[in-house]
Amino acid sequence: MTTEFHALHHADRPLLLPNAWDFASAAALAAAGFAAIGTTSLGVAAAAGLPDAAGLARDETLALARRLVRLPCPVTIDIEAGFHTDPGEVGDLVVELADLGVSGINLEDGRGHQLADPTTQMALVRTVKRRAPDVFLNARTDTYWLGVDATVPATLDRARRYMDAGADGIFVPGLAREEDIAAVTAAVPVPVNVLHLPALGLDRLGELGVRRVSTGSLLFRAALHATVTTALAVREDQPLPPGIPGYAEIDALSR
Repeated sequence: MTTEFHALHHADRPLLLPNAWDFASAAALAAAGFAAIGTTSLGVAAAAGLPDAAGLARDETLALARRLVRLPCPVTIDIEAGFHTDPGEVGDLVVELADLGVSGINLEDGRGHQLADPTTQMALVRTVKRRAPDVFLNARTDTYWLGVDATVPATLDRARRYMDAGADGIFVPGLAREEDIAAVTAAVPVPVNVLHLPALGLDRLGELGVRRVSTGSLLFRAALHATVTTALAVREDQPLPPGIPGYAEIDALSR
């Protein structure tokens, strides 16, 4: 499915990539007809009682990947910053994911509240692509997300370096102004990924040159909200929210 996943970034409309946190959420999204499924590092980590972006959810991420490859669509896995400082170890992880059947990964240059040295990050991207050349490597730069060097020139400098190292796509979470989005997509020849922006729909983002739109942690946060809202309704003898699927419908997702 890796070739199919690459092709989804070159369709008439941007690829809308919903981000799941467990098998049931991913299977429900696949059943709803989404062309590919990603994972949310916040959801995977928080569901395991771990902080996000701390490099602690490697085992949980790999275990989830083993389950998600059962889905009938391409899967891309968020591996944070790679869960290791050694490029060889990160390469080993991505090879293992590729062998499972994973089509893509997200690899970020944020380290806590700091950005990785771009030369060091280039070496990491280059190692991963050499070890797993067919996997779609979405190189995430956290300039805007962390508010560090949050300018178009600084972002493009990192994007060009990662592309030179072999990145297949560039992900800039936090990029939100139309003029900034347009400037980045005009200067980057590989697919550009942004987070869902309520003020800009898929069609407008496509006009600005965006090729992939991720929901990030939105669906996980919405699910938590729905869980608490439903529990409060039960406690207060209030009507339940409409549209809750039945037991058999959810059980069927795993069969």
